[in-house]
Amino acid sequence: MEKTIIIRCKNNNQEIEVPVGSALSDIYERSGMTMEYGPVCARVNNKVEGMHYRAYKHKDVEFLDMRSSSGSRAYTRTLFFVLCKAAHDLYDDCSLAIDIPVSNGYYVDINIGRPVTLEDVGNIRRRMQEIIAAAMPIHRYETTTEKAIELFTRLGAKSKVKLLRSSGRLYTTYYDIDGYSDYYYGSMLTNTSELYLFGLEKYFDGLLLRIPSADHPGELGEMTHQDKMFGIFKEHHRWQDILGMRTVGDLNETIASGKSALLIQVSEALQEKRIAQIADEIARRTMISSALGSGSRPLRLVLIAGPSSSGKTTTCKRLSVQLLTNGVKPLNISLDDYFVDREQTPRDDKGDYDYEHLHALNLELFNQQLNALFAGEEVELPRYDFPTGRSTMSGKKLRLHDDEVLVVEGIHALNPELTSHIPAEQIFRIYASALTTIQLDSHNYIPTTDNRLLRRIIRDHKYRGVSAKETIRRWPSVRAGENRWIFPFQENADAMFNTAMLFELAVIKSQAEPLLEQVREDCPEYAEAYRLRKFLHYILPLADTDIPPTSLLREFLGGSSFEY
Repeated sequence: MEKTIIIRCKNNNQEIEVPVGSALSDIYERSGMTMEYGPVCARVNNKVEGMHYRAYKHKDVEFLDMRSSSGSRAYTRTLFFVLCKAAHDLYDDCSLAIDIPVSNGYYVDINIGRPVTLEDVGNIRRRMQEIIAAAMPIHRYETTTEKAIELFTRLGAKSKVKLLRSSGRLYTTYYDIDGYSDYYYGSMLTNTSELYLFGLEKYFDGLLLRIPSADHPGELGEMTHQDKMFGIFKEHHRWQDILGMRTVGDLNETIASGKSALLIQVSEALQEKRIAQIADEIARRTMISSALGSGSRPLRLVLIAGPSSSGKTTTCKRLSVQLLTNGVKPLNISLDDYFVDREQTPRDDKGDYDYEHLHALNLELFNQQLNALFAGEEVELPRYDFPTGRSTMSGKKLRLHDDEVLVVEGIHALNPELTSHIPAEQIFRIYASALTTIQLDSHNYIPTTDNRLLRRIIRDHKYRGVSAKETIRRWPSVRAGENRWIFPFQENADAMFNTAMLFELAVIKSQAEPLLEQVREDCPEYAEAYRLRKFLHYILPLADTDIPPTSLLREFLGGSSFEY
């Protein structure tokens, strides 16, 4: 008699009896469900697994489609795989790096021994379409890490070999399409035919791989111009090439060899140099305005914006120090003090207060006070009391003098509506974000959002008494607010500043892992906590003893010489 197990399907609250060893794809067929854009993967006992996964015991299963972050990642990962196979089918000695998330897609740095042409892009696109149309199965293999290293050594995949050698894992999973093998972190689709939509364009000197929109999976994400953002990534890659630090394998080698102190020193120096350059530009524009005489409108306002946990506050403080070295006196104002009373705060789709919403701020008061300050008048600044959710006047008076500029930081600082009544020539805008430029290996990028989420988990626990579970629960709402209120305006910046450090994930690891381990398996947030723990396992830990007290990371780790 065939042995069976019970699967509790959380999508329809049904119990399904299936043979022992059934794959998730078979279980879905037995469920009788239909998903327009899925299933792509599933949560099995609150761990995300690919549809290859086989169940040998009773399980709770929730199938996920393209509208879920896990589903979108699995789909995108599989697109990377098909792109890499297509390029290797067409070009001998071809190398690719899945590199920069930009323009609602991913920049692919491709080397085929000569400049990439539009014809090349068309050929790769057609080959990808042929692979998809051929409905090739995607095979999943598990082998010893030693044998995986031998395989990828033969294939010349140096960055994968470095990663696997430093991972400390006994066994490794890799994937195969029609004889082409590759390693990917995370779940994949089971067949190339499940890839229903993609785009491939020429982008600068490489490719742009476009993916379905998260909100509208039947459409490609809109191709937006993000030339400034792209430039910041490329600038950091030049630094990484100088340091020989492009992948986590490189980082682990540096840590293991005891050479991490120099890496920290150079990374901190590069970041300080960039802040100094921005301060120099602000000072230059301030002096030009003053030299033009009474008829000109001088630069009086510096706005610093960025998404959650991007390090805006420390960026503001370090910039203020550099402005002083240029003879410009900064006066700091936080947009957080301009929140409206809590009961007037807009709510998100789940009914929670939406503090990422632009109209969570008292825009009228903010503009009134800026104009009064620019006119030489004195104002009394507001203060927002977070425990009570009330806005009151602080008693703090402020007047702006000729040798001073206002420095304002907040997530909405680049939104034109925030300063709609302030002349553009009086404003200098800075966009700060943790743009993770180091990769796991050449085909596995590290999402910048993961870096920021880990920062926020540590900060929320340390300074706000909020658990990792609650931070993870709120994160989708935070991300939705960023997509609506922050990212559309980032190219408005006069200057961009990358707050991420090449070494920071190794330092964050030690503080983040214990917090992630506290998220219980029986709650939905466990899937994300488990994914982050698996990701951090690839990175060797690094003590924070060599990180200076002025480091931007101290905003999250503690031990800063700045007051917050």
